[in-house]
Amino acid sequence: MKTFVFSKRGCTPVRLCASVLAVFAAFPVLAQGQASGTLGEVVVTATRTEQPLTDVLADVSIIDRDVIERSGAAGVADVLSRLPGMTITQTGGAATPTSVYIRGAESRFTAVFIDGVRVDSQSTGGAPWESIPLLQVERIEVLRGPAAAIYGSDAVAGVVQIFTKQGVKGFAPSVSVGLGSNNTREVNASLLGGSDDVDYALGLGHSETDGFNAKTSGNPDRDGARSRSFSGRLGWKLQPGHKLELTALDNDLKAGYDANPVSAADDQTQRHLQTIGLNWTARWSDVWSSRLSLTRGTDHYETTPSVYVTDTQVNSYLLHNEWRVGPGLLTAALERREDELENASTSPKTTQRSQNAVALGYGFRSGAHTLQVNARQDDDSEFGDKSTGSLAYGYELVPGLRVMVSKSTGFRVPTLFQRFSIYGVPALKAETSDNTEAAIRWQAGYNQAALVVYRNDVENLINYVTGPGSCVNGTGTYAGCYGNTGQARLSGTTLTGSTQWAGINWGASIDWMNPINTQTDKVLARRARKQATLTVDMPMREWRLGAEWQYAGERFDNASNSIRLAPYSLLNLTATRSIARDWQLLARVSNLADKDYVLANGYATAGRTVYLGLTWSPK
Repeated sequence: MKTFVFSKRGCTPVRLCASVLAVFAAFPVLAQGQASGTLGEVVVTATRTEQPLTDVLADVSIIDRDVIERSGAAGVADVLSRLPGMTITQTGGAATPTSVYIRGAESRFTAVFIDGVRVDSQSTGGAPWESIPLLQVERIEVLRGPAAAIYGSDAVAGVVQIFTKQGVKGFAPSVSVGLGSNNTREVNASLLGGSDDVDYALGLGHSETDGFNAKTSGNPDRDGARSRSFSGRLGWKLQPGHKLELTALDNDLKAGYDANPVSAADDQTQRHLQTIGLNWTARWSDVWSSRLSLTRGTDHYETTPSVYVTDTQVNSYLLHNEWRVGPGLLTAALERREDELENASTSPKTTQRSQNAVALGYGFRSGAHTLQVNARQDDDSEFGDKSTGSLAYGYELVPGLRVMVSKSTGFRVPTLFQRFSIYGVPALKAETSDNTEAAIRWQAGYNQAALVVYRNDVENLINYVTGPGSCVNGTGTYAGCYGNTGQARLSGTTLTGSTQWAGINWGASIDWMNPINTQTDKVLARRARKQATLTVDMPMREWRLGAEWQYAGERFDNASNSIRLAPYSLLNLTATRSIARDWQLLARVSNLADKDYVLANGYATAGRTVYLGLTWSPK
């Protein structure tokens, strides 16, 4: 059974929506919040080891390629917005600057990996979401909740692992083409294959769109985009139990944006995202295995005709070991991370730092009991030692019904831009978090449900401080700078559920979130306090039909909560069918009612859009 979980948007009429959600509240909620798959799936994000979903004590969601294609999403962030606890903002289309908030936390508080390669911007902080090519994505795993005890800096709110295509035994080519609204064109081809000793996967993608006018006033040009992407994976089994694998991803993105509402200039951004990884996995015995990874992620960003250029490079080296000890699994890891930023506004122009870490973990499941313990020590070249830990326990009350509690801490060191640019303050402190959560999960056949309650307190929150003469650093006095001026509390409740009834797959989720600045008691900017989704998936003769309703509640565009963003709801439809052997047709309508809604004040969003796709994939 495929289970589809999506984010929240409005409903009309309200009474009908409340009734529908009440029905699904009777199937309490899947803390896993799965977008696809079943509890028999294996995930790696929760503990950095392969783990059955039934053993996971964290709040995890899974999205596969089938869900991505049927979602009608234009970018990775748009896909994530369908999940519980996930909110996005964009200043225009999918190729414009994008933020992803997990449980109301800043976008920079999510650690993001592509095929195990960490991607981050040392300018803005956080992953360059608009640069990740959706055409190359095969699977996404999302962990909600701090995971610094496993991943180190950045994982204050959660972790997103993105996987490209993997090789298969045999030969499996695939080609898809698509046309859509706003003169959208897509071509995507992949070639998967392999034998007992060698496997490979290649993907090529090209997408273009004329876009729409992102500014609601002034500069009425369309903001189009063009993306050219590549992904590759080559695996070689050196001998039984030992495998060497090379992964790579490259995306060249060019997109229009509106920098000045009264200017007729054709403002353009050029983004270039690259990842490369070399991994050696080895099984030394029945109880001991290891993984050695060498990875590099680079992010290039520049604008024209107003010239601005910034480059981030993140190198990582990981040695991860696993030992089976009775019913448990013991892990030990050594990791080094190196960050480099090249930016004309930093002094010096190229700045660097590094972190060395040792991490230990132990988990087991025996009878009704499940336990997971992790601890990590990071030694930062600028900030010294940072210790983090997590403890999670689960107990199965009766078969299929389990309760869980967990406690975890996290941190993120300031970006190199926040410390060494003309707006930087070298004395900035690392942002830290303390998270507590509890959950209950239930599964009985096709019925799945979960309830999660959490609270994450963030200290030393970094904000941009404005005001003439308010900031002095080593290079002068400016009208604004970065400072540790905030504290936040990110609390909430997530309820999700899925079932199969009358031959139809049903899924629903609802979030009540309270992301506030505890110093001002104001809601953090652009975060919704209520979100909900409802999805339906059913066969009808030769077709498979799907519907998705999303709701997002009231938000505020600024820290003072004086600029209100109205609630909105969206309805999206999909239909697929096989039209001949090896050929499949896909039709999507997004925002069926052509709702006018806003994610960021002053910026438009797409209205009703239509997409038709055709895929050839010989079996």
